[in-house]
Amino acid sequence: MKATAFSNPILANVVRGSEVESVHRGSAVVVDSEGKVVDQIGEIDRLIYPRSALKLLQAIPLVESEAADAFGLSERELSLACASHNAEPFHVEAVTEWLDKLGLVGEDLECGPTLPLQEQAAHTLIADHITPGRVHQNCSGKHTGMLTLCKHKGWPTKGYSEYEHPAQQTWMKTMGEVMELDIFSLPWERDGCGLPAVQMPLAKLALGLARFTDDKTIPPNRATAMRRILAAVTKYPEMIAGTDRCCTAVIAETAGNVVVKTGAEAVFAGCVPGSGLGFALKVDDGSTRGSEVALGALLQRLGVLDVVAKERLSQWFQPSIINSQGKRTGEVVASEVWT
Repeated sequence: MKATAFSNPILANVVRGSEVESVHRGSAVVVDSEGKVVDQIGEIDRLIYPRSALKLLQAIPLVESEAADAFGLSERELSLACASHNAEPFHVEAVTEWLDKLGLVGEDLECGPTLPLQEQAAHTLIADHITPGRVHQNCSGKHTGMLTLCKHKGWPTKGYSEYEHPAQQTWMKTMGEVMELDIFSLPWERDGCGLPAVQMPLAKLALGLARFTDDKTIPPNRATAMRRILAAVTKYPEMIAGTDRCCTAVIAETAGNVVVKTGAEAVFAGCVPGSGLGFALKVDDGSTRGSEVALGALLQRLGVLDVVAKERLSQWFQPSIINSQGKRTGEVVASEVWT
C-alpha cells in the first residue's frame, strides 16, 4: 500500500474557544450536464470511492428495466432503493414488505446484519433482545432493488452481490454510460454492504448527478427513469436517510430544490434540479462533520440556500461542539476557501 499525500485546501475548521483545534481538508466540484466544470476547489481528478453517494445512479436499472413497474413499486420504495437509511421501524417495515412482494425474506439479502444507524432504533432492538438482521443494514433498500431486478430478469438471486453477476454488471454499465466513463477499467473493492465499490474522479461523480437535472444527453427511456427516481426521493426524503439525517433534512427543507446523497468516508454528491448542475465533494480524513459543513458552504456558494433554510440546517452546516456538561465549547465552521 502506497501512502497518499493530500494537498487539498482546508474546507472546514474545528474551533474551540477562539482557536482552530483541527481542520478538515478536501475537494469539491460543480459541473453542468455536459461535463463542464463550473466551480472547483482542490483536486477533482483524483480517484475516490463515492460509496453510497452513487445510489441514485445504481437505482436506474431498477426503473429503466421496468422491474419496478412489474412488481408495483411505490415512490416510497423507489426512494428506499437509493437509501442509506436509519433502520427506523418504518424503514424496516418497508423493506420487509417489499421483500414479501418478491417472495423473499431478509436472509436473501447479501448485506450483513448490523444494528440500526439511528441510536434510538438500535437501543430499542437491544432492550427488546432482538438480534439485528440484514433488513437493518442501511443499504438493505438498495439490495432489495437489485433483487427486484434479478427476479424480473430471471437472474439468480444467490450471489447477486458478486462483481461478475448481471445485476452488478448492469448498474456499472449504466452508470458508465451516464458518466461517459470506462467503468470496467477502474479499480474496485467491496463496499461496506458487500457490493462492488468503484473508484472514479470526483468530477465524474458530479456529472452523473448533473444528468438527473438535464436529460438532453440521455436516451428517452433512461431519462424517464432518472426523472422518476429524482421525483421519488424528493417526495419521500425520509426514506433515503431518516430522522435527524442531513440528506433527508436538506431535501425536505429545500422542497427538493436540492437533492443530495451522502457516502461513507465523507462524500456527498447531489444536484440542483432545474439548473442542470451536479456537485460532489470529499473530505480527505473521512469525517462526516467536515463533509456536512463543506456541503453547507457549497450550497451557499451555489446560492440555493435562503436565510431560513440555512438556519434550520445549522446543526449540520455549522454544528456546535457540546461537552459532557452540556456546555458549548466551540463549533465547526466553513473555512475561508469558500469565500
